[in-house]
Parts: sequence; C-alpha cells; structure tokens
Amino acid sequence: MPTVATQLVSPAATYVGASTCKSCHESEYQSWSGSHHQLAMQEATAASVLGDFANTTFRKDGVASSFFKRGDKFMVRTDGPDGQLTDYEVSHTFGIYPLQQYLIPFPGGRYQVLPIAWDARSKGEGGQRWFHLYPKQKVDYQDSLHWTGVYHNWALQCAECHSTNLRKGYDAASQTYKTTFSEINVACEACHGPASVHVDWARLVRPPYRAEDSKGLPSLRSRWNEAWKFPTGAAKFARRDQPVEPAGMNSCVACHARRSTLSEERTPGATLEDSHRLAMLTAPNYYADGQQREEVYVWGSFLQSRMHQNGVTCMDCHEPHAQKLRAEGNALCTRCHAAVEFDVPNHHHHTVGGKGAQCVTCHMPTQNYMVIHARQDHSLRIPRPDLSIAMGSPNACTQCHTGKQPQWAAGAMDQWYGRNWRARPHYGSTLHAGESGENSQGVRALPGLLELAASPTAPAIVRATAATLAQPYINPGTLPATRALLQDADPSVRIAALGMIAPAEPANRVLSAAPLLSDPVRGVRIEAVRLLADIPDARIPEGQRAARAAALQEYENALALEADWPSGQVNLGNLRLQQGRAEEAIAAFERAIALDKSFAGAYLNLADAWRQLGREPKSEKVLRRGLAVMPRDADLHHAFGLLLTRKGDQAAALNEFVEATRLAPDNARYAYVRAIAVDSAGKREQALALLRSADKRHPNNLDILGALLSMSREVGDRQAALGYAKQLVELLPGNSGLGRLIAELEAR
Repeated sequence: MPTVATQLVSPAATYVGASTCKSCHESEYQSWSGSHHQLAMQEATAASVLGDFANTTFRKDGVASSFFKRGDKFMVRTDGPDGQLTDYEVSHTFGIYPLQQYLIPFPGGRYQVLPIAWDARSKGEGGQRWFHLYPKQKVDYQDSLHWTGVYHNWALQCAECHSTNLRKGYDAASQTYKTTFSEINVACEACHGPASVHVDWARLVRPPYRAEDSKGLPSLRSRWNEAWKFPTGAAKFARRDQPVEPAGMNSCVACHARRSTLSEERTPGATLEDSHRLAMLTAPNYYADGQQREEVYVWGSFLQSRMHQNGVTCMDCHEPHAQKLRAEGNALCTRCHAAVEFDVPNHHHHTVGGKGAQCVTCHMPTQNYMVIHARQDHSLRIPRPDLSIAMGSPNACTQCHTGKQPQWAAGAMDQWYGRNWRARPHYGSTLHAGESGENSQGVRALPGLLELAASPTAPAIVRATAATLAQPYINPGTLPATRALLQDADPSVRIAALGMIAPAEPANRVLSAAPLLSDPVRGVRIEAVRLLADIPDARIPEGQRAARAAALQEYENALALEADWPSGQVNLGNLRLQQGRAEEAIAAFERAIALDKSFAGAYLNLADAWRQLGREPKSEKVLRRGLAVMPRDADLHHAFGLLLTRKGDQAAALNEFVEATRLAPDNARYAYVRAIAVDSAGKREQALALLRSADKRHPNNLDILGALLSMSREVGDRQAALGYAKQLVELLPGNSGLGRLIAELEAR
C-alpha cells in the first residue's frame, strides 16, 4: 500500500496531519470524526469492515464469490485475471454509506476495486447484503471492464478524492505505481491545504489576532449564518449581504465534480480549472436540459442553479466538517425562502407533511448511482414537464407519479399556476438543438448557440457548453464572436472558445490563442498550447515563446499524470503527431492498446498515424488487429473500408461500409459513404435508393442532400434536383452557388 509521505506543496508549506490540527481545533476535529470524509478509506479491520465475511457467497454470471476470514484477515475468493477462482486478501475499505467497497492488492503497486460491494443500509431499506455494481452487465475476465483490469484500478479512478495529498506515482515504462499520501482519508489539509506555515503562525502569534493576517492558510469561511437576511418582513427571498468569496466552494469542487485531472499541485481555494478540466453539460453525462444523467458529482449541476448565481455556497447548506445539513427538511430551504410563501399548499399543492410537500422532492429529484446511492440533482430547478415532452428529459413530477406521462404533469401545473410557466425560456432548448442535430441541424442551431454562449445572464457552465456544442459548426464568419468569448471572465468559457478556433488556419489560431498562453489559469494555458502544438516556434510572436514553452511543459505534465489511462496515451500520441514526432506517437498509441486491447480509438489513431506516414500496409495490420478483438465495432469497419478504397479494392471496401451501417444504423456519415461507394461501383439507382432512405432517417443532412442533388442532376431528374437544391439553400441561406444553381434548374 502507499507509504505515508510528507510532500512539499510550496517551498514553505508541508503537511502536518489532522492530529496536529486537533490541538487548537477540537470542535471541528470532533465533528469530522466519524464523518464520511474521516471514513473515506481505512485499513481493513474488524472495526472498519461492514460486510459479512462469515463464509457468505454471492453469485453472478456463473461465478460464485465467497467472503470469509482467515485469522484476522478478510478474504474473498472470486475470479481472477485468468478466470480462475482465487483467494484474495482485502487490504482496505472504501467508503462507508450507503455502500462500502473493498480494495485488493496486486503486483506493481496496483490496488483493484472489487465490483461486489456491501449494502450498508438497514435491512428494512433493502440493505445488509452483497450486491454487484454492474448488475445488468456480463463481464468476464477477458473484458477490459473486468475488476482486475485497468478501469477498476484504485489509483486510476478513485484515489485522488479519498485520501489527503495523494500522489499517484505512476511509471509508464514499467506500468507500476508508487502511490503516496499524507493521510489515508480526507483530512483537514485535503481542503485547507498544507498547514505547517499556519502551525508556525499559531505558535508565535498572540491575541488579539489581526484580521489582515493570512494565518498561513487561505480563508474558507462561508459566513453561512450571518450572510443571509430578508431585506423586509414581506420579502420572499433572503439576500446575501456581500459578494461571496469563491475559495470555500473551490475547496469542495475538485472532488465533487465530473472532471479530469491536469495537475496534482492544487492550490487550496483556487478555481477548479487551474488543476482539473470540468465536464460540460453534454451527453451522456447530462440530459439536454442540464439534468444529471450519469454520475456527475454535483458541481456541474449546482453551477447551473439560480442558487449559485445568487451567491449560495456549499457551506450555506452543508456543515463541512460533519458533512451534515445545516437544518433538516424544509427548514433548510426556508432559511432563505419565506415559509409563508413557499412552504404552503398554495405553492406545492401536495399534502402537508407528505413527500410531495418537501422542497427537495420537486426541486432536487434523485437518481440512483452505484445501484443504491440516491443522489439529488443540485441544479435546483423548477419542474418542466413540457421540456420532457420536447426533448425526452426527466421531470420530478413523473419520477414520483411513475404511472403518469409528462403531458399529465404539464396539465396539472397549468391548473395550479396558469400557462405562463411554459413561456419561460430555458437554455435546454438551445443545447438540445445543438446536441441532437447532425451537420445541418447544427448549422441551424449555431446562431442560438453563439447567442447563448455570449449571454450575460446565463450560467457560465451553460455558456461554455453552448460554445462546446458550437465547435463542429464554426466557420470564418464566427471568428469575431469566438474572439470575444476568449476574453470571458470565466475560464471554462475561455477553454471552450479556444476549441472553437481549432479549425482556423494557423495565422488566426496564433492570433487568437497565443495571448492565452499566459492566462492565469492552467487549464486555459494548456488548451491554448494544445491548439498551437503544430505551429513552428518561428510563427509564434517572440514575446510569447517562453510562455508557450512553459505551457507545453504543463500540458506534457498533465499527459504524464494521465498516462495510466488509455485515452491519456492517445492524447499524448496526438500531441506527438502534431509536433511531427511520429515514432513517439506510434509508441503512445501502442501503449494505449496494451492498457486496453478493446479501446477502438487507439487502433483508429494508430492506423491513421501509419497512413499519414505513407505506410498503408502497417495501417491495414492495425485495423485487422482491432477487428480481430472487436469484430462488431462500426468505426473500425468504416476505417477499414476507407483503407480498402485507397487500395483500390472497391468490392471489399463496400462490404466493410455495409457492415458499418448495419452495426451503426443511426450514423448518417456511414450511410452516406456506403451510398457513394455503391455509386462508385456503377450502381447509380441503388445509390440513389440508399440516399433517399438515408434522407428519411437523417433529414436535412448536408452530405446526403448534396449527393442526392448531384446524382439527380447527373441522371437528368431536374425536378428532384431542384427540390434538393431548395432544401439545401434553406439550410445554407448565404450560399450564392446554390442560388445560381436553383435559377439554372428553374430556367430549364
């Protein structure tokens, strides 16, 4: 297991441990003791293990896993990396409630997380049992998702947020770990930062303490009790007395957000984007209206909320040491929302004291993660069953009234509140248009996405998501809007805006991105240097070359930190390709395959690297390797079809395109390419039939309509060609060439 290490975060600050903090902060220490943070990870002992190890058996997919004791050791007999039943010792517990997981040590410093967990709830709640975290998936030892594989690795997935001052210590060359931490659990310094300077200050200072003293630690106070006041007796809402300091919330978000890690050198209280990359409100993590879908860990939801916009912080509702609510039930909400206005039947229209009268039931509906863990959606939204009808997102009403449809819920709200609630604009409609469309719908959605991205009233994460969704549809005419977003105050918006300039030619990329190489936020600097990786130093302004070198080092450090992720190796390979370092790129792609032989993206990138080098036989071997492992992967079949087309083997290529469309019938691009391949084989009528069928499944697709227009003209079907041309000009109203073509077709 990792050795306890004292790490330097700055030349002056080191970690001292919770026991040192206790000497002055006894009440906070006692609140923390027994909390989820204090029990986040423990050595496996009779006191820490909750599961039943009294010779119990759990069966799934033909594997009988046994839990038993061997002396003082907790043991499990289950299928190992070779599929054989093997005895493993449990070294550590992970979590405490509502479930507890268990870590198994493996060679190379690896600790694997067992997918069979203990349900810590009471029997009355359905707990006190073993259960599988993936009950609907059948995963055997040959699958990369098997518990002994890369994706169940403790250091890869979970360690960062269950221990204090964790350093992963992964060595890519040997594929081994030397992980260290200061404390095994989430202790004081996980949030407050290394405290040695603070301890020195406390030893020397005497009261009265000066308010301006830094005390050696960032201030994380929320002023939760005194900050909120109702301005008048008749006011509906309390108001914050002064702007909120973000440091307190920032200390929470690194572990309560769906994100990837850029650096282990996190400054307590710093913005998340300085050390992590926040996931946007896109599928599959979120529904189109921003509601939680996959496990997103709260922060991305809360950033959307009116609460966050009006200055509410995590600690206004949650006591940070015990991790308990400041008040129970509706009493928590009525601290800021007048009870006489909101905690009454005229507002909630449900039985007083019942579940429907609880604020969180309607405004923070739950979704289960890890099978049994019901987590509330922290976007704190007003139910919108009308959006459920339009875009298929859930709503709180029909989550409780499971036998009812969204139309029923919307009708009930009409009776209670009138119909004006339906007219309230919601960013979900714009995001849905940008996410659900193919190329033509995306083009249509672009103006709305750009408007939302620039909105002064929309939450920053919504604006950044709009900018992200706009990226595939950017054109030279959108460059001014993009450059304005690069100056945005929020780093997530600047990062998304950088992605919008990726398709631009080198000169415009340099002009737009080079100034952000010196951005105060690391995540912005990394995205800027990623976009400029293929630009020679000579084309970077001389005054910005040092910043580029420093940012590039930060990017490479981030990639090294993620080197145990197959996707991390692919990202490294792509960087090396941009830099013209092809051999290193190929090595990185091969490492990705070694980590996960079922990662199709690694084969595709490796094959394309060989293609760029003019080594098509090597590319073919890679794609055949991938198809041998994943014969049902549509992307690999499509890429193989393109390779065979380049070889001139049209018949074999067509077979691959047919298979790709069979495996991915909703992929418009694959349908289009198959039709073009059929046409190239001299089967024009069959190609037209395929395109017409694809047009019905994917209406307004630019590629499909363009092909239909071209082929219809060539076969002399002027009327059909005119119809397709008119459809295209509706999608591309500024296209003068289409206008001339329509005039020509109408004149005949």
